[in-house]
Amino acid sequence: MVQAAGTRIGWRDLPAGVRRRIEDIVGGPVVAAVSQTGGFSPGTADRVVTADGRRAFVKAVTPALNERSAELAREEVRITSALPAHAPVPRVLGAFDDGAWVVLVLEDVEGAHPRTPWVDSEIDAAVAALAELAGALTPAPVPVPAITDHLTEGFGGWQRLADDPPADLDPWAAAHLPDLIGAAGHGLAALRDGNTLAHCDIRADNMLVRPDGRLVIVDWPWAATAPPWLDRVLLALNIIVHGGDPERVIADLDRRNVVGVMAGFAGFFRDVSRLPPPPSLPSVRAFQRWQADELLPWLRGRL
Repeated sequence: MVQAAGTRIGWRDLPAGVRRRIEDIVGGPVVAAVSQTGGFSPGTADRVVTADGRRAFVKAVTPALNERSAELAREEVRITSALPAHAPVPRVLGAFDDGAWVVLVLEDVEGAHPRTPWVDSEIDAAVAALAELAGALTPAPVPVPAITDHLTEGFGGWQRLADDPPADLDPWAAAHLPDLIGAAGHGLAALRDGNTLAHCDIRADNMLVRPDGRLVIVDWPWAATAPPWLDRVLLALNIIVHGGDPERVIADLDRRNVVGVMAGFAGFFRDVSRLPPPPSLPSVRAFQRWQADELLPWLRGRL
């Protein structure tokens, strides 16, 4: 397994003035900060505690580390701030953007990421959370792009691999490129309709399991309008690559749509893994290649 991780800064790496503004939001001086692993941002992801025991989760990034990460942070601030209180998402305590730093301060959700390989009870809890999420976010409560705006280029990955095949392309994939191209095209077409605000980056490390077993969905920069079933397919994708039973998630969904979306993401991951890694994100290409490689055995039995 390849871990999804950027090279993060921590709480003490933030300028003193930025830390003071965050402490004003949280409500007191921070006396402890624990950096969280996972994800691809080079910015902070710290659970902080104040002198009087208040807790918060702090995300902060500067364009000096990675311009794209700062753009995504601004989108996450905008989207997360608009999510309804009854959705299974963290509560926003405050945010600011001074041009040099983009900062989002959230409630510190008590919980841990779902276990991987996935276990059935947490798969079922994730399905329940996504159903609750889709109900709360249809229609979308905030203007965002359509998911096809994000995926049209990416879902052309198999075509680009056919036009310029790498020497190490999986032999089965190389022999079935027309089928994979066609399936990805169908998957993209199936995503054109839908007015649900979908998370669009459902992975174990973007979820937290509360002590009572309920799940909270975190990290919202990629949200887009999509059919309400997209996040379930992405959950199944994560289960396929990490291990577990994806049928608990997708058994009642249109199988051709599911296969098409899986094929589209597999082509995107395999194609983009050929690019150099972005600044401060050294492992992202290996992670994308790993996901493509893990999806292919599942696709072999369904195309």
